[in-house]
Amino acid sequence: MYQNLKVYQLALDLCVEVYKITEHFPASETFGLVAQIRRAVVSMPSNIAEGASRGSFREQVRFYYIARGSLAEVETQLELCIRLGFIKCRLHSRTQQVYKLLNALIKSTKLRFSANN
Repeated sequence: MYQNLKVYQLALDLCVEVYKITEHFPASETFGLVAQIRRAVVSMPSNIAEGASRGSFREQVRFYYIARGSLAEVETQLELCIRLGFIKCRLHSRTQQVYKLLNALIKSTKLRFSANN
């Protein structure tokens, strides 16, 4: 089950963290940067869950790549938040941890796919 995947759990933790830090952003960013970063961060565990629930390895890998793309989007938006002075802390160690696990999941899924073909 996807709920048992460490990468899924860490992606959810990152979601909670991003939601907490964006609660205090300027009201002018509610429909801009806040909405964008929240959509991107929610996309990560959502795509991991959807990928893990798909029937074929090819579809699984596709959704894991989408999750990885969303992670890159979140990292970019967090960097922008730092440069704009909205946040002081980087979540770099958290995002890198998710990135490593997601890459491992992609690699292992590809290996299982090649073993079955």
